[in-house]
Amino acid sequence: MLDTLSVMVKYRTLDDADLKGKRVLLRAGFDVAIEKGKVMDLERIEALIPTMKRILKSGSLVILSHQGRPKGKKLVEFSQKPIVPVLEKLLKRPVRFAERCTGAATETMANALKNGEVLFLENLRFDPGEEKNDTAFAKKLAALGDIYVNDAFTNCHRAHASMVALGKLLPAFMGLQLQKEVHELSRVTEHPKHPLTLIISGAKMETKIPVIERFLSKGDDILLGGCIANTFIAARGFDVGGSKYEEDAIEHAMEFMLEAEKKDQADIHVPRDVVLASAAVEGAPKIDLPVEDIEGDMSIFDIGKVTIERYCRVIAKAKMIVWNGPLGLYEINRFSHATKRIAEAVAAATKCGATSIIGGGDTIDFHVRYRYPLDVYSFVSTGGGAMLEFIAGKPLPALQPLVIR
Repeated sequence: MLDTLSVMVKYRTLDDADLKGKRVLLRAGFDVAIEKGKVMDLERIEALIPTMKRILKSGSLVILSHQGRPKGKKLVEFSQKPIVPVLEKLLKRPVRFAERCTGAATETMANALKNGEVLFLENLRFDPGEEKNDTAFAKKLAALGDIYVNDAFTNCHRAHASMVALGKLLPAFMGLQLQKEVHELSRVTEHPKHPLTLIISGAKMETKIPVIERFLSKGDDILLGGCIANTFIAARGFDVGGSKYEEDAIEHAMEFMLEAEKKDQADIHVPRDVVLASAAVEGAPKIDLPVEDIEGDMSIFDIGKVTIERYCRVIAKAKMIVWNGPLGLYEINRFSHATKRIAEAVAAATKCGATSIIGGGDTIDFHVRYRYPLDVYSFVSTGGGAMLEFIAGKPLPALQPLVIR
């Protein structure tokens, strides 16, 4: 049984489950990058190996997951079959694959499982019932097992059939990684250390508004990057050239900056200088300019040197750091400088005693792409959107079936 740091909520965990001889339906979050049939990032898969091994000691395992957004259609590019050899290598045993996530053939395969055996189902999102949180679809999934274990924190903010409806049909428990996610992220929401710094970036303000609102009143510093920073720069009245930004979010940005001026509110740090280029390509000439000097049709692809130094000074003083999103267009090396410097600063602050929590698919991809170690941080979340919604204080639909009432 898991107590979060908030004693108000208790969840059923694997310690509460009788797994002996049971077929366990494990909802995993294996929505990982697959290129030309090869899995490119193992982080999310490796994170669930302890849960899978725990289940296989006593029972059999049926793994449920999804890949991409096929919108209810069976599309070969979204098949999960390439994950099978990865699982076999990590679990050191054969993994059977069901071509469909429900149906008579899949039920036969599930019913034939013996203790220690593994069945991996095809993409749940090939069935339109998954994203509709359809009870009839959930019942078909429930017929494949005796116990449900949710270890897909990455998808806990989605009210989908395998995340919510299925958990209400079978005895439901938290997996080890989900248990760890809730515990670690609860440190931010319940007992944060101060100064508390949020590093936030990304393309869409809509998904970031709740967490910025939360940190304005609960945190100390908010460091902005990416298209979100561009929107705030535009809200300050500066030209952003050909940069991506959200015109319809400018009013929100202005309200946030006005709120930040009030007493006992966090400081919002908007870039003072930026890196501009005429094109998002490796060989494009780039220039670092103060935001007031931007003109023409060049675009912002990274934060500038002055801003980097300013951000690093804030990070060095922080006692708790939450980071979600690279600071620039990191996929192109010449626009990855700020993210590299921020990664180094957060790692250094952690070494000096700060608690650091990072997450988000692009944040993890940056570390993998440039071989920056992840074990230098206090905790690495497997979630992106789910992490943001949790630390924003929003209830996650998929946690509700796991609550002890």
